[in-house]
Amino acid sequence: MSSSSPITVPVPIPDAVAILIGRQMPEHVLRAEIEAENQAFNVRLCYGPQYREAREYALAELARANKVLAAYNPGLMVRAGGSR
Repeated sequence: MSSSSPITVPVPIPDAVAILIGRQMPEHVLRAEIEAENQAFNVRLCYGPQYREAREYALAELARANKVLAAYNPGLMVRAGGSR
């Protein structure tokens, strides 16, 4: 069985390394990344017809945060309901 891409396994980043990475990014991008992660989580929670308004709000906020992230680095964008 051959695969065109290798299997990747997520590896946790130590806190000290994450802090060093964060110091290299502008503050507004860090805030947008945190907001995008929070809204992506909220989208996952808002399933069902009774949560439609909350889901639309979370998607709009996620799109706003992703716009900032994409302007800085398109690889930082967060997908709705999941990880990057």
